[in-house]
Amino acid sequence: MLTSPKNYNKLLHSNEEEFEKILAYSRDISWKNLGRKIIFYAPSFIHYETDYFCSSPSAFPSISITGSYCAIKCKHCAGKILDTMIPATTPEELIEVCTTIKNKGGIGCLISGGCIPSGSVPLDKFINAIAEIKRKLGLTIVVHTGIINLTTARKLKKAGVDAALIDIIGSDKTIQEIYHLNVKVEDYDKSLMALHQSNLPFIPHVVVGLHYGKLKGELQALRIISKYDPPALIVVALMPIDGTPMQNVKPPSPKEIARILMAARFMLPTTPIVLGCARPKGEHKVKTDMLAIKAGVTAIAFPTDEAIQFAESIGLKIIFSPLCCSQIFNQIKVLS
Repeated sequence: MLTSPKNYNKLLHSNEEEFEKILAYSRDISWKNLGRKIIFYAPSFIHYETDYFCSSPSAFPSISITGSYCAIKCKHCAGKILDTMIPATTPEELIEVCTTIKNKGGIGCLISGGCIPSGSVPLDKFINAIAEIKRKLGLTIVVHTGIINLTTARKLKKAGVDAALIDIIGSDKTIQEIYHLNVKVEDYDKSLMALHQSNLPFIPHVVVGLHYGKLKGELQALRIISKYDPPALIVVALMPIDGTPMQNVKPPSPKEIARILMAARFMLPTTPIVLGCARPKGEHKVKTDMLAIKAGVTAIAFPTDEAIQFAESIGLKIIFSPLCCSQIFNQIKVLS
């Protein structure tokens, strides 16, 4: 049984034979506790079209409440991801954008944005607007929070936010060098505690290879997350972005990503685990997706055709969804 920190560290360095056995063990745990099922997500963040499913441009888009601005400019992103979002930098603009989404038949949206120097996404001045959007439009609202305190978490809960997303980093060095933040791992721990105490559904993210493509604080991040029994967990991986300081960094291998997925399953045996949208593309993505299914993930965002075909071939019950994959904790009930 992989229950001690020593054994988890061993998992990261297991040989091929051990790797395959642990992969099967992880899958067995998932199927026993969550069933032989998988949800494939394709929200509007990225255009996605295969023979199986086509995303809608308005079903579930992402919005930046800071436009292209970010105070910290993380080395792996440098604000580039914000340019792919719909800007809405005032409460009035946010209501207008969400009204347009609703009028186009949209289901909901992700409200995100760049961070201020504290590591928080500046949501406070938008909370009344979010409450109005929930009350009048009934959209599913998911927010990126960054570092968050209990007061803000409770306000978001009261406003009707459906889920809060937060990256959890398990290395002080990574926080300082990659995120350019003057905070510590314990601040992310406190943020999870705040979200937990507020009763706002929270979906932690772990970014594999965030430290220049190397595994560093991922296991510690998982240990912190496991204390709070989240309704779901999303695992993503460093995806080098052109024009950023880390554009030429070699990303973690598919096997390294799979090792973190397996560690997550052992620490959170009954929690839905998702392979999220951010991960390297091409053949790397094909291999990652296949290993993720072999490890027993509950969902994959923007799956490759090969992953879908493999899931079918092993008899998994499949559903496609246009929602953000964070909604797995609600949608898993559909496949019960």
